[in-house]
This record gives sequence, C-alpha cells and structure tokens, in this order.
Amino acid sequence: MQKRKRITILPVIAIMIIVLVLSACSKNESDNKNGEEATNANNASASAEQGPLSKYDPPIEISFVRSTDDTLETNVLGNLTGETLVDNRWTRLYEETLGIKLKYDWVVKGNDQYNQKLNVTLASGELPNVILVDAIQLKQLADSDMIEDLTDYYDKFASQLTKDTLAQEGTAPFDSTIIDGKLMGLPLTDSAIDRSQLLWIRMDWLEQLGLQPPKSMDDVLAISKAFTEGDPDGNGKQDTFGLGLSKELWGGAMALEGFMAGYDAFPNMWIEDATGSIVYGGIQPEIKKTLQILQNMLKAQQIEKEFGIKDSGKVAEQFASGKIGMQYGQQWNSLWPLQASRDNDPNAQWQPFSLVNESGELAKVPHQSNTRLAYAVRKGTSNPEAVIKMYNLHLEKNWGESAENDKYYAPPEAEGVWKLSPVTPAPAIKNLAAYREINEARQSGDTSVLQGEAKSIQAKLDEFASGSKDGFALWGWERIYGPESSYAVIDQYDKNGQFLMDAFTTVPTPTMIERKSTLDKLQNETFINIILGDSIESFDKFVTDWKRLGGDDITQEVNAARIK
Repeated sequence: MQKRKRITILPVIAIMIIVLVLSACSKNESDNKNGEEATNANNASASAEQGPLSKYDPPIEISFVRSTDDTLETNVLGNLTGETLVDNRWTRLYEETLGIKLKYDWVVKGNDQYNQKLNVTLASGELPNVILVDAIQLKQLADSDMIEDLTDYYDKFASQLTKDTLAQEGTAPFDSTIIDGKLMGLPLTDSAIDRSQLLWIRMDWLEQLGLQPPKSMDDVLAISKAFTEGDPDGNGKQDTFGLGLSKELWGGAMALEGFMAGYDAFPNMWIEDATGSIVYGGIQPEIKKTLQILQNMLKAQQIEKEFGIKDSGKVAEQFASGKIGMQYGQQWNSLWPLQASRDNDPNAQWQPFSLVNESGELAKVPHQSNTRLAYAVRKGTSNPEAVIKMYNLHLEKNWGESAENDKYYAPPEAEGVWKLSPVTPAPAIKNLAAYREINEARQSGDTSVLQGEAKSIQAKLDEFASGSKDGFALWGWERIYGPESSYAVIDQYDKNGQFLMDAFTTVPTPTMIERKSTLDKLQNETFINIILGDSIESFDKFVTDWKRLGGDDITQEVNAARIK
C-alpha cells in the first residue's frame, strides 16, 4: 500500500486517521489514483488560451471544501429562487466565463465545524484541489510537499486588478504565504484598516452629565467614573457601568486593545524596542501599568466584576438594556451590539471617537495584518492557475470595469450574495474608499454620481434620513458611513499616519506553531485575574513564565526571521 503524505495534528485525531488509513483497501486507493491521473491528463489539455480570464475548453472541474453560516443560508439562499450552494450565479459565472465547474468534497456549517473537519482532511492526505487554510496549516502542508508552488502561475495569470488589490496593504498579505521564497498559497485578503480600534461613547449620557468628548486617557477615566456614579439613566440607582469588557478581552467589540493603546501598551503584537530589536508587546511594563488601572476601575465598579465569565453575547445584552456607556471596538459596532441599544431606547445615541493617549497627543493605533488565511492548491493538480483566474473574475465582477455590484456583490434582496463564491477576495481599503466617495458626494451635494458599493450604502443612508420605520433599523449604517461615523475617524487615522504596524507578519516560527496557543491562554488568564483583583506583581511571574515556556525562543526566531 502506497503511503500518503500527512501533516501532524492533535494526537487523538492522528490515531483515528491512522486506523482509518490502515483499514483502507489498497485496490480502492489504486483505482482512485488511476482515476485522478486520467482526470489530470484531460485537464492538462483543457486550456486553449492562456490569460487572466481565459476559458478552459473543454471545461475542467475544481474541487473545494467550505463552510456556511446563518447569513448565507438564511439571508442569501433563503431569499433567492432557483439558486443553491452548488448551483448559483457565481458557480454559473465561473463555468460560463472560465470553463470551471465547481465541486465541493464536503460542506459544514460554522468555523468550528470547518476546522475540525479540516484537521481530519489534512491528516488523511485526501485534499481537494483547492483548500482554505491558516498560516500554520499552510506551512505544514508546504513542509510536507503536499501543495503547489504558485509563484510562476501568479506572475503569469494574476490580472492587474488582482495584483493591485493584493498590494493595497503592502507586502502583508504575502508575508505569511511566501515560504522559502515560494508563493505557497493565494492570500485571502482581510482588511487590517477595517479592524482599527475606536472608542464608542453613549452621547446622550455624556450630554446629560455635562461632559465633553475625551482628549486624553484622564478624560476617558473621568467619563467612566461619571457614567458609573452619576446616574446617567436617571433611575436613581447606581446600576450602570462606565466601560464594557467581555472575557474574550480582544477583538471586534468590548475589547482591550484600544484602551491599552492609550497607555502605549500593545498586547498581541510585536513591536520595536529602543535598540531596534523586536519584542513582544504583551510582556512590556506598559501592560502592567494598564492592568493596574483596569483593576482600580473594577474595584470602583466601573467595570462589572463578572466580565471574566461573560462572553460578548452576554455583555451585548447589557448594552441593549442601557447599562454600559462606553466600549472599545471596531467600525461595525453600531450594527452590533449598539443597534439593540437604540432599538430599546430611541434616545440612545452612540458615536465613535478616535483613540486618545495618556499624554493627550495622537494615539498610536495598533495595526495588524488580518490576512491569516490562504487558498492552497493540492500537489499534482492540473491547471493550478484556475483558482487565480477565479480571483481575477471575482474582483472584476465586483470592483472592475465590468462590475455588476447589484448582481454579484450586494443585491437588495440578498446583500451577502458574494458569499456564494468559494473564493472571496476583496480590496482591503474598499470600505474606506466607499466612505471617501460618499463623503465627497455628500459635501458636493450630489450623491447621484455614486456607483457600485458606495451607491448601495448611500441608499441605506437616504432611507435612514427619511425617518421611515425601516430607516430606523439603518441607524447602524449611518454611524459607519455618515458625517460622524467610524470611517470618518479611520479616515483621519490614515491621513495622520497613526497606525502602528505589527513588526512581525511573516510565516509562524517553529516555536510559535508549537507553543503560541499555550502562551496566549496563559496571558489571557493572567490579565483577567489581575483585573479581577490578583496582585499586580503576578504580572512579573507571567513574564517569567512566558519567556520560559517558549517566549524567549519565539523572540529569537522572530528576530532571526527579520534578518533574513
């Protein structure tokens, strides 16, 4: 029986896979191999013309695996007639334009299910033609010689629109996909600028208490105190909290990154020290200082003492019921969790503000590459350039000269229709670009000139401005793209040069692959416990343990990789 190449995963899963493989019939494997070789031979002669959007004749078949979600199943497929996951406007477009027939080896719902199924697939060696993986999985596949080098194919087949799109955030999208000088995966771009941290403040409370928007972290602390002790909801009780946090600590909502940045503390990213070396932000003295401040806020009841056991969904309920007045998060927070606050209290008014610094100067805004996934092509796949052509067409029909935004990206009846495509690249700065187009048109007084995504967004803003019942539900969109919106703040971040770039964005180092999850868990548990009341000196023990358990090795590897 010919042995298949495998990558190492969790021991229990690996044992299960070994049992399955050893019990397989060698005849079936041989038949499958011969059938695949015949298919590859046919595919090899399929392309009569070579170009970014050339059509295969006869058509070829490309297999994928994928996940779905509630938005795709309910809001998209649930609102469309005559379209399914395997037969829809995108699958038809790829076949009609490129001669590419799509096949799914398996489909599951949700990211957790996808990752579990993916681990089994990777361990078995039975890969589809194209597979979406994270940076660690990509490295493992490349080291096992299980995927194609796409370097030459990208140079030859990527359209100029694709190349320009993937270059919008510099080299970051490729930093984790180029391994030993070879492009081993096609980056699935995920905008870093869209993940910029903002401070959301409940403005009706601010005005009721006679306060002004913050210009420094002292102002933020003063507002938090007032929101806790000043009875901003007018019910005669001290039952409100200044700052909302969840046990997740980081990310899109109720997060700590923005608060910590106010004290020049940058957890979860690598920064340069005074000597020019790269160090981990999560173990620096500024973190200790910030944790002490947060502990003091919790003791003063400005942060709920049960935040450490509440996920973001539970904390969102407190925003909806009018119990929290501030949070740090991202540009979409007006859609969730803050829209529910408006739904329950039409007088609730939230506004996003820029991060502020302890000194009152412009704050550095943490800016990390969010391109953490890539499409890898199974070794031996004929026409490995096919996924690149699909990228080209997806971008062209949404943002190119022949774009049909109302059909392929966000038609009114199914705004997430772009999710029907198995590949979903998008320009990293598309949302900021849309804001700038809308703002320019708004200032000129003529929004009729807007096209594509900007036009679709403006229609929502117009509906909100009309005061209609349906428009009330679009308040969240106005807070993202209106005059006093999240993108108005992000626009200034960009123009002011406030972004602090992560100093390490390349392929995960060996010790990162092995130890990062353990170190992240240690960090989060330590930070939560300190905020809840543990001695601040336990931070020093955390730093010692972090270094001993692999942090020092990772730091050496990160600096060595930078030299290369």
